[in-house]
Amino acid sequence: MKSRKRSTSWTKLFERNMKTMTRMATASSARSRSRASPLATPLALAPGGGTWTPGVAMGATGVRRYRIYRPPGIGFGERLPLMVMLHGCGQDANRFALSTRMNQLAAKERFLVLYPEQDRIANAQGCWNWFDTDNGRAYGEAALIMNAIDQACLLYPGDRSKVAVAGLSAGASMAALLVARHPERFKAVVMHSGIPPGTAHSGLSALGAMHGRRETPPLVAATWPPLLVVHGAADHVVSPQNGRAAARVWAEAAGAKPGDERRVQRGQRHPMQVTDFKRRGRTMATLVAVDRLAHAWSGGAARQPYSDGQGPDASRMAWAFAARQFRS
Repeated sequence: MKSRKRSTSWTKLFERNMKTMTRMATASSARSRSRASPLATPLALAPGGGTWTPGVAMGATGVRRYRIYRPPGIGFGERLPLMVMLHGCGQDANRFALSTRMNQLAAKERFLVLYPEQDRIANAQGCWNWFDTDNGRAYGEAALIMNAIDQACLLYPGDRSKVAVAGLSAGASMAALLVARHPERFKAVVMHSGIPPGTAHSGLSALGAMHGRRETPPLVAATWPPLLVVHGAADHVVSPQNGRAAARVWAEAAGAKPGDERRVQRGQRHPMQVTDFKRRGRTMATLVAVDRLAHAWSGGAARQPYSDGQGPDASRMAWAFAARQFRS
């Protein structure tokens, strides 16, 4: 009983700190957007004549809502790749879709996009409880997300052999947890500004990890899918040390070695430092450290919270990375 009370108190402490940091991040992003956030118009969420459909995934630990985008013109019997997008704290499916503009890319490249949505009853700030492994809450949420993926492949034309998962912040950490528990189900994983698996197990340890004060243990990940890490060098919410740690432990577990770091800049966007970790010529992990990027989706819609329109396009990077794994 004492252990349960202690876990609950740490969880409450974590949620209070996340509330404070959410306010800080929102205030920071507000300087680069107008006072009024743009409304989620049907055209923006269902571009190109596609559909933006709600759904509910159920399981032993509860229910979670989701949204799925389907591009137009899907033929009878056609199966499309599926990109699973996990939002960060202070977001929902609509906001994350608007921020990342992944649906616009899906309309062009022809793939499905699934947006599971955290319940505010489960976490008042809308964060996925990726850290809460001591009492199993993290695993329950992971199971519900997997149920949503199964539904997307059953009810919609999703190709079960071509599934990738990407997330921002708490969503990135949950994406890594999904892959850790179900590596055979995913071809690629993208962590944007997240914390690697095994670094935290409770609310208190999650706070330490966010500030870069936790060591990430070695992973047993030889059969895990390749990882793309995108992290801002100016991120003061989740320390960039976490991005470096994620790529390092993933690569070490796969027996991959780092290549030379290269500087890449596209037009006037923030420059990035890119390092590939390869094993026998195949990229097992890629680290993209973006200069001047704070805790925001790189290259996202400029007027959305947690979004930096001056960064390199993380959505395009994520899809290109996943598409390479689908072809291999």
